[in-house]
Amino acid sequence: QVQLVESGGGLVQAGGSLRLSCAASGRSFRQNTMGWFRQAPGKEREFVAARHWSGSITDYADSLKGRFIIYRDNAKNTVYLRMNSLRPEGTAVYYCAAGTAWGTNGYDYDYWGQGSQVTVSS
Repeated sequence: QVQLVESGGGLVQAGGSLRLSCAASGRSFRQNTMGWFRQAPGKEREFVAARHWSGSITDYADSLKGRFIIYRDNAKNTVYLRMNSLRPEGTAVYYCAAGTAWGTNGYDYDYWGQGSQVTVSS
């Protein structure tokens, strides 16, 4: 199994940048698809970004393309989400996730981080 611990959330001004980290433990990490999701108050969880374990496939929500970047460091067993040009509507709890198959839906993932609050002020 895989355990995920998130860090890096906080308060940022609109237009600013923030990087979230997700440290993983478990031998299966390297061959897991990694994803990021977020859930704003009163809204359902939505897809943010995903990266296939091989790096051959990445995907982003349409509204985030060009602003958010997902990448991983296998030596550190960590996946990152770099968020640029943040907007107030980006305020949400962000979750990292790991799964054994490619997917952009929550049900495609088997393991989840504890969540990290990101607040974007206007």
